[in-house]
Amino acid sequence: MKKKRIILFLFLLIVLTAPFTINRYVTLSTTQRILPQEEVTGFQADCILVLGAGITPDGRPSYMLRDRLDKGIELYEAGAAPKLLLSGDNGQERYDEVNAMKQYVLEHGIPKEDVFLDHAGFSTYESVYRAKAIFQVERAIIVTQKYHLYRALFIAKQLGLETIGISTLERRYAGQWGRDVREFLARNKDFFQTLYKPEPTFLGEVIPISGDGRLSHD
Repeated sequence: MKKKRIILFLFLLIVLTAPFTINRYVTLSTTQRILPQEEVTGFQADCILVLGAGITPDGRPSYMLRDRLDKGIELYEAGAAPKLLLSGDNGQERYDEVNAMKQYVLEHGIPKEDVFLDHAGFSTYESVYRAKAIFQVERAIIVTQKYHLYRALFIAKQLGLETIGISTLERRYAGQWGRDVREFLARNKDFFQTLYKPEPTFLGEVIPISGDGRLSHD
């Protein structure tokens, strides 16, 4: 009886601590690939991958998304990579992150041919998977907030992409506590997801990142 209690205790201990261990592993294994912007010059990236982050009711990028786009534009203008890949959720007729992102970067002077759109980036995992499968990206600079970069970089490594991460301007957004909780859970989910590597919701025809971005536009 005592032996069974010990076994049960150890089992519960593993179950309860595993999520924290996985979370720690995801962050520690990618920390070294989050770089300051001035150190990206030696990294020959195919593109700057900007991940979606919601839009306002009137269809404009949210504050979080605007910060990501501003950093992507800044990196592009600094010559860090020749293309922008904007990946977000365009799964509903009335919700279109991707074209809001496109409009924003075009208004800031980015040439249309250098802007690629991924309309089916419904999650970080799907955005990274499709970057490689659809746009044939091998090396990318991923742009998002730092708390999110760890997971994005981890997924990229597991899927065979060579990436570095550049964080947006550090600031506190409304509702960040809830995002931190969701991110903790998402790191665990994507840890297991990258073990069996399911295909994303949609694949489709290949649109090489080395070509003309207008082929990916509506």
